Amino acid sequence: MEAAVQAGARIGNLWQQYGSWQSMTAMGIGFVAGSFLCCLLFFIGRRRRRRRIEGLTEYLEQAGSGDGGIFPRTKEDDFSHLQDEIYKTVTELYRTREQALSAKNNYAENLSNIAHQIKTPITAASLALQMMERGEASSARYAKQIDRQLARLANLEESLLLLSRIDAGALALEKKRVDVFTLLELSADHLRELFREAEVALVVEEAGEAVIEVDPEWTMEAVINLLKNGMEHTPRGGRVVCTYAQNPIYTEIRIEDTGAGFAKEDLSRLFERFYRGQNRKKEGIGIGLSLAKEIVERQNGVIAARNLSEGGAGIRRNRSGCSPRKWG
Repeated sequence: MEAAVQAGARIGNLWQQYGSWQSMTAMGIGFVAGSFLCCLLFFIGRRRRRRRIEGLTEYLEQAGSGDGGIFPRTKEDDFSHLQDEIYKTVTELYRTREQALSAKNNYAENLSNIAHQIKTPITAASLALQMMERGEASSARYAKQIDRQLARLANLEESLLLLSRIDAGALALEKKRVDVFTLLELSADHLRELFREAEVALVVEEAGEAVIEVDPEWTMEAVINLLKNGMEHTPRGGRVVCTYAQNPIYTEIRIEDTGAGFAKEDLSRLFERFYRGQNRKKEGIGIGLSLAKEIVERQNGVIAARNLSEGGAGIRRNRSGCSPRKWG
């Protein structure tokens, strides 16, 4: 009996030792396999990150050379947010660069136009002085011509100074509640004598109460420029009519004349600085309409020009998308 017990104990010990060895072997294999899998995933992830970084770096290099286009989007990963931010930054830089190039070109073009505008009256005044010195005609005639050219230079100076203030953002506009008819009448009063000399009628039609919130002085400046432009393109005996209307959405002001109207190819460029259309006046400098546009739009207004079906030209200004009794 004792021998049997000892034999059973030896068999149990052998089984225990064998089972423990088998378990350790399985654990070792599992550890090696797990370690290998972790290393594999680590290297694969590292390789993907390196490729993503190389792709982002290559895109930035292309963007720096001006060849950066749309960045192809891959699946979502840790770099997706960084890719979006890089693309936004590059897009903004492109936009800023285009604006800078456009501003540079506009500056050069404006400088050339300014030089030309200044040169014309100076040349005319110089010729008049030479004629006076030669005594080829009465001094009064040439003195009047010189005075006209000096007035033109003074007007050009004021317009250029105003444009520079607008470009620099130094034009302060104060909004006040103003009656539309009163504003139009005051604007017309500044030009009554000029219209009389040109033999052109100036009519401001009253259409009831209408109140807007604008800077009175600068808005009058815009209206005066538009009225004067209509007068300059209206023949003797014609007239310029100013009307207005108000609804719950916007206030509209119309300035119409009985002139020849705008040339079709000029309509899209009428409000450009220094642009002079086909039916331009010889002494015009091409600033009045652009100034009016700047003043109107800086007060959240809209300005547009069109030809009337019965002949003549019309300029419409309004402000849409606002509460009643507001206009700019």
